[in-house]
Amino acid sequence: MALEYTGAVVLEVNSTEVEVTEFSPRENTGKQLVKTMNATGRAKGYTQGIATWELSITAVVPVDKTLHWEKISGAKLTQYPLTGGKRITYQDVFVTEVGEQYTVDNEARITISPLH
Repeated sequence: MALEYTGAVVLEVNSTEVEVTEFSPRENTGKQLVKTMNATGRAKGYTQGIATWELSITAVVPVDKTLHWEKISGAKLTQYPLTGGKRITYQDVFVTEVGEQYTVDNEARITISPLH
C-alpha cells in the first residue's frame, strides 16, 4: 500500500490565496470528565460536549500589506494531497490570535491561531 502525503495548504481570504508554510490542526472533542463522590475516590464517566477545531497557521507575509490578519473571518483553509486523494477543507475560519515571526535566512512570516 502506497502512502499519500499532504501537498500544499492554502488559506483563501476574500478570493485572495495566501501561501501557508506551517499548519497544525487540533481537534477538541468537547468531552469533560465528571467528578462524582464514590467509594473508589475516582471520577467516573464524562459528558459529551461540542467538538471544535483549533488551527495554527504560519503564512508568508505579502508585500502589499492589504490583508488585515486580525480581522479575518469566514475564510477557507484547504489542505491538498500530492496525489489525487481527498482534500480537507475548513470553512468559516476566523482568527483569534496574531503574531509575527522573522528569520535570518527566510522571509517575514505571520503566525495566526484561527478556530473553526
